[in-house]
Amino acid sequence: MSDAAELRNTDPGAGAPVGALAEGARPAVLSLAIKEKAALYAAYMPFLKNGGIFVPTNRPYNLGDEVYLILTILDDPVRVPVAGKVVWVSPSGSGATRTPGIGVHFPGDETGVAARKRIEDALGAALRSQRPTHTI
Repeated sequence: MSDAAELRNTDPGAGAPVGALAEGARPAVLSLAIKEKAALYAAYMPFLKNGGIFVPTNRPYNLGDEVYLILTILDDPVRVPVAGKVVWVSPSGSGATRTPGIGVHFPGDETGVAARKRIEDALGAALRSQRPTHTI
C-alpha cells in the first residue's frame, strides 16, 4: 500500500482482516442515522439480551468483532454513542431479499441500556408489531 493511500484511510483495521486488529487497536467506528420509524423497527434487534441494531454495510465483519456506533434516531439531534459486538452477519451477495450488514449487540453497561431505552421509547407500540425485520 502506498503512503498516500495510508494517509487517506482512517479505518484502524485497514489492511488486516476485521477480526484480526492489532492488540490495542480501536474498533471500527460506524455512524448510523435512522430517520423513519419503520426503518428503526426493521433495524432494531430486541431479541438480544441487551438489545442491538442492524447496521447496513458492505464491509466484511466477523462474529465477535468490536464496533463503536454513533446512532442518530429519528429527528432527535442528540447522537447515541455505544460500543458493541458483531453477533449477526448478512454478507454482500447473500440474496436479493437480504440487506448486507451486521447486527451489533449492545453492552450491558449504561451506554447499552441508554441506547436500548432511546430506541424502545422511539418505537413505542410498534415494538409489538409482527412485521419482518432485517434480521428475522
